[in-house]
Amino acid sequence: MTSAGDLLVIRSKKLKLPFWMVLLGLLLRWSGRILWWCVRHPVATAAVVLACWLYVEFDWPGLVVPLVLAAAASAVWRWRDESSWWAWLAGPLLGSWRRVFVYRRAWREAVTLCGLSEMYDHRPVLPELLRVRSDQALDVLTVRMVRGQTPEQFQAVSANLAYAFGRRHARVYSERPGDPPTRTGRGAWVLRLVDRVRFRDRPTLVYLALVRTDALRTVVPPFAVPAVPDFTALPLARREDLRTWSLHLLSTHVLVGGATRSGKGSVLWSLVRVLGGGIASGLVRLWVIDPKGGMEFALGRPMFARFAGRSFEAMADLLDEAVEVLRERQNRLAGRVRVHAPTEADPLVVVVIDEMAALTAYLQDVELRKRIASSLGLLLSQGAGVGVLVVAALQDPRKDVLPFRDLFPTRIALGLTEASQVDMVLGDGARKRGALADQMPRWAKGVGYVILDGTPDPMRVRFSYVSDDDIRDMARQYPAPVDASDILAQVGRETATEPVRLPLPRKPSGPLLPESLRNLLDRDTGGDPR
Repeated sequence: MTSAGDLLVIRSKKLKLPFWMVLLGLLLRWSGRILWWCVRHPVATAAVVLACWLYVEFDWPGLVVPLVLAAAASAVWRWRDESSWWAWLAGPLLGSWRRVFVYRRAWREAVTLCGLSEMYDHRPVLPELLRVRSDQALDVLTVRMVRGQTPEQFQAVSANLAYAFGRRHARVYSERPGDPPTRTGRGAWVLRLVDRVRFRDRPTLVYLALVRTDALRTVVPPFAVPAVPDFTALPLARREDLRTWSLHLLSTHVLVGGATRSGKGSVLWSLVRVLGGGIASGLVRLWVIDPKGGMEFALGRPMFARFAGRSFEAMADLLDEAVEVLRERQNRLAGRVRVHAPTEADPLVVVVIDEMAALTAYLQDVELRKRIASSLGLLLSQGAGVGVLVVAALQDPRKDVLPFRDLFPTRIALGLTEASQVDMVLGDGARKRGALADQMPRWAKGVGYVILDGTPDPMRVRFSYVSDDDIRDMARQYPAPVDASDILAQVGRETATEPVRLPLPRKPSGPLLPESLRNLLDRDTGGDPR
């Protein structure tokens, strides 16, 4: 039998392999890695194989001539269609280059110092960088989180990650940014199947967007005025990825929050501009309230069906009439449709209010303030479905200033003075997710944060700048119709009457007497019942 001492000696002996076996193991290991890399990167593998074959067959001209032809074809492609050039050629190549030579070199240090590394079995476990996709302005990093992590942990250190990689702005998305493309044509069903795999829900992944080139530093020119505005996609601003951000105005109310000189006028005038075609045709009616005496909106007065800028009594009357339009449409459309569809005979009414706090908090007339608050509450709670919408701007988004702040489904945050105000405008947690509206630089007038449709993730945009000359041209080209001031007369219908309710029979009044007492009284009166 083997004693315990013999077992200890056997275990203490080291296994010595011959040199050829060690060399064979290293060769197999690196061969497996190279084979796996070739499987994961088929395009790069094919390019390397093709380059080697051309060099063997044609020497150096076999490499130079194809490179010159490819560069010429790339230049023509970019000239003809730059967006597809970035999407299919320049973006993937630049992303692969930056993934290897920029992000992977500093990845371990960056995620560790930002607090995103975890310890498991006495070893550090890091999030895995899977892919980098680049375009003209952004680098979008696809990261596989460590088991047990959530996107909120990345969102909390988004600013740290931006500066760790030498950038100023970064945002974290829990879902892949961007919508699947619209596929049409003969082979569209195949591409739709591919998009279903590409854009499928992946809870283990997080997307980090780093702003490589700030495209919002330059002023955004006014957008073209469509003849018929699309109320589900009104172009108002430029996004960080150079795409256009469009507002879904139909069946919603919009709140714009921003400090003084932050560019609230850019948001409001950009909206008025893209609605110009509908204003002139009668598809849209703008009712404007300017408590600053008309300093902001008086230039565009011909475009407005109703305008109140001096008298708070007139502003209250305007809101009361908007409530009348709301009631008329409710009585007429009830049981027919659930959402109002704007037509020239039944137009969309948009109530634009600048400096809303002047009506809800700073107005000294208490009775008038209560009257305005009552009308606004009805419009915000019931007006979206019947086509009576409210677009309001204010500087102070506190609850005591705007008590019905939560009734605005769509919100835009421009430059704000306090960090807490960001969540007041965009909702709880918006600042942690990257909406740093309280850290706007001096040049960022008209730059703000919006919430992307369908996701809680904020997007940084810059609204177009509409100059005074542009406003005068708009007022001259797109005036409101002559009969636009009286919307009820223009509609041509009277408010439906309420159904007549017959009064219920009244019960006999007076004290109730016992049966015996009533019989006694009847005998005293000769038998006549009382």
